[in-house]
Formats: sequence, C-alpha cells, structure tokens
Amino acid sequence: MDANRKAQELEVCLEPLKPGYLNLCVRTGNLLITSGHVSDMKGVLGKNLTVDQGYEAAKECCRKILRSVYHTHGTLNGLKVIKLLGCVYSAPDFTDQHLVINGASDMLHAIYGTDGDGWHARSALGFAALPTGAAVEVEAIFEIRSL
Repeated sequence: MDANRKAQELEVCLEPLKPGYLNLCVRTGNLLITSGHVSDMKGVLGKNLTVDQGYEAAKECCRKILRSVYHTHGTLNGLKVIKLLGCVYSAPDFTDQHLVINGASDMLHAIYGTDGDGWHARSALGFAALPTGAAVEVEAIFEIRSL
C-alpha cells in the first residue's frame, strides 16, 4: 500500500493548511523541509498534561506536517523521512519528551515503515514555552526518493 493511502487510513486529511507568516514546507533540491507545526492542544507536559496527551498532540503535529508536505510535493509517496525535531512545552522536572515525540515518530513508522524510508534521526527537547502555549511543536525533513 502506498504512503498516501496509509496516511488516509490513519485519518490524515490531505487538504492544504492555510499558511501563516512563513512557508509551511519548502523544497530545496531533493529535500522537503517543514516549518514547525504546533498542536492545537495547549498546556505543559508534567504539569497539566500527561505523556499520553502529549503523544496525541505530537501525532496531531505529524498530521499537519504531512498535509503541508502533500500540498507542496503533491504526494506522500516516494519520500524518505530524514529527521524530526520535537519540541515539548515542559515543566522543569519533566524528562519524558522522547515519549511524547514518539507520537510523531510512530505515525511516520506506520506510513513509511520502521526501517528503510521511515527510519529517521530525531531530537526531542523540552522548552519553557512554545508559541501560542502549544503543548508540542514538530518539524521534519524528508528526502524525495522518486517522483
């Protein structure tokens, strides 16, 4: 099954997002680089949000990223996930950022596989605040493997 179909099975809407101040996804050479996509969920992990809630927020960020990539490239097929950066609005003693960002990684693994095109590098970091009070922000880099 192709990536477009897998994404739709995972309830990823492929309609374009309305861009804000900056481009949501830009192509340079054979790379697609996204801006940070924030969750609609607001709050602080380890204070008023649980890891499970953060995981769902990271999945939401990934859905938005996939929409932007699809809108820019015209398909989710023929891509390799290269890198994710996950930012988590964290209480000072919260140390499970990696478990939160697993929400985005797991979605990409479900679409592109846990090895090969879905196997990616990743950073998961805690922040004192994120724009608009969002719980999670994720950005991504994809390689265009084929058209």
